[in-house]
Amino acid sequence: MVMSDIDSVRLFRNSAPYINSHRGKTFVLMFGGEAVEDINFPNIINDIALLNSLGVKLVLVHGARPQIDQRIALRGVEKRFNNNIRLTDKDTLESVKDAAGSVRSQIEALLTMGLANSPMHGAHIRVCSGNLVVAMPMGVRDGVDFEHTGVVRRIDVVGINDHLQDGSIVLLSPMGYSSTGEVFNLSHEDVATQAAISLNADKLIVFSEHQGILDETGKLRRNIDSSKLADLLEEGAREDQRGILDAINQTIAADIPRCHCVSYKKDGALLQELFTRDGSGSLVSKRHYEQLRQAKIEDVGGILQLINPLEEKGILVKRSRELLEAEIEQFTVIERDGMVIACAAFYPYPQDGTGELACVATHGDYRGKSRAERLLEAIRQDAREQGLESIFVLTTVTAHWFQEQGFVMANIDALPESKKLLYNFQRNSKVFVMAIDQ
Repeated sequence: MVMSDIDSVRLFRNSAPYINSHRGKTFVLMFGGEAVEDINFPNIINDIALLNSLGVKLVLVHGARPQIDQRIALRGVEKRFNNNIRLTDKDTLESVKDAAGSVRSQIEALLTMGLANSPMHGAHIRVCSGNLVVAMPMGVRDGVDFEHTGVVRRIDVVGINDHLQDGSIVLLSPMGYSSTGEVFNLSHEDVATQAAISLNADKLIVFSEHQGILDETGKLRRNIDSSKLADLLEEGAREDQRGILDAINQTIAADIPRCHCVSYKKDGALLQELFTRDGSGSLVSKRHYEQLRQAKIEDVGGILQLINPLEEKGILVKRSRELLEAEIEQFTVIERDGMVIACAAFYPYPQDGTGELACVATHGDYRGKSRAERLLEAIRQDAREQGLESIFVLTTVTAHWFQEQGFVMANIDALPESKKLLYNFQRNSKVFVMAIDQ
């Protein structure tokens, strides 16, 4: 599909808040050897170069499992695993060094490209790597000697930050070095996780063969908080995503704000995830990406943008900014990545044992996903805690939706006396009532 000029301008403008937000931040990108072999990998490199040009500090961590397997097969060395961890003897270690070095060189070469008419023309990217990961042996576990298989002992934070401050991209391989001069084979998940935690990165971004994190039914989970992630791991994560989920879980537990999982097969998935509100893959954070909370004075502008189109159509009663500011504590909102996408107001009448639900609105791009239902349930719970017995609503257009939620049509006499005095007979709104505990 060819994008029109105006759509291109609109897309660029809409990405501006994210460009400003990401500038100067540190992202750790994790991808396995399978991603490096995929036909889409050069496009990922182009997108990484774009992030670098936008002022994002990047640490790339690559794997090399398929490349190691290929070299082991060529050498006729036995491939050995225990609990899905490679046992690395001296012969296997040579294949590891060969494969990791080859993959690193391939990535460095792609990041150096600058042909005319290519996305990286004029980029001039500097890539730095070296002995930035200190490792120690995994040792003997359950009687099994893992020999040259190791774990991360320490990340050279000062060294990496020096390179990042110079505008360089840091590239880490799945190998580490010890103070005794030994080389160890590491999992790239371990390297990426420890790098993100040690650097106090702003994001860990992992690449998967899938669009993002899938549940047991194969459905994409777009937004996951830490409790939902724990449930996924407890219920038995998909085997092909176990390493990714473990890495994300450790990173989130260490208070890294956000982790993303995107496809290495889909062109532009990384940019779509980082520079659009809805993203491309899965976002994992400590709290839900869409936060339901009480409105604050700073939300007035967002609420006005949300309800103005409905007021112009006569669906909602018009509210001025001054009135909204005065009544902001009555509002509950759903915020998505800094934008108010749904709201509702609740006005209790405690002396009558009831309360009015009003100003229920959802942004046009986010309807049909039960957000209004979430707001209603939160308000219903609040009304229950206040000891109210019912909720009423006045509506001219959305009667069917309220009936679907359990509201029953009533007459004006069901309203509190003070509300009856304010009833607009010209507007002729219908009255619906719902019992709190039904």
